[in-house]
Amino acid sequence: MRITFLGHASFQIEIDNTVLLIDPFISANELASHIDVNKLKADYILITHGHQDHVLDVETIAKNNPEAKLISNYEIIQWYGEKGLNGHPMNHGGKFTFDFGTLKYVSAIHSSILPDGSYGGNPGGFVLTALDKTVYFAGDTALTMDMKLIPETCPPLDLAILPIGDNFTMGFEDASIAADFVQCNTVLGCHYNTFPPIKIDLDKAQQHFDNSGKKLLLPEIGESILI
Repeated sequence: MRITFLGHASFQIEIDNTVLLIDPFISANELASHIDVNKLKADYILITHGHQDHVLDVETIAKNNPEAKLISNYEIIQWYGEKGLNGHPMNHGGKFTFDFGTLKYVSAIHSSILPDGSYGGNPGGFVLTALDKTVYFAGDTALTMDMKLIPETCPPLDLAILPIGDNFTMGFEDASIAADFVQCNTVLGCHYNTFPPIKIDLDKAQQHFDNSGKKLLLPEIGESILI
């Protein structure tokens, strides 16, 4: 499984010949200006919640990849369905096996509203299991005791992708606790440094994780990791 950081909270996941995109916010992110959203391929687009900095490029990518299927909560899929886009709705606690693997839609503590002000349902995260690997994409969330249920209900995690930017989500200190809750000591940080309110001291974040015996991955935008 190859995971490429596309900036902010956006990721590309390659599983054999299938490409998933998560929360594509690229074209308005100055830090990701070297990525051409019109050249991105996608078989599936996963959406954790409705905020603009997670859905901005969904329509563009979906229209450039007409066979792509959106996966999110019921309300978001219904909203995009009215725009003619194909989707698969989920809700909290449910899982579904797709051709690339299994997704479970799990809780997140945040807010959710779509760009036109429509109700975006409740925010969530995804636990992806494919190729004998399991990855937790937390989405935008505070630290929550619900995270303790993930190792009880899902295969052991190989990687946890957690927001660390503070202000709108948990910061790196709480993300380190979240890693304990989900029983995964390898964390890929996201949702930081894109805007002034979420700029953080990355050296301090790295040191905090090192001191707690965990690994914090901070890939450059466009950089890939293999798990």
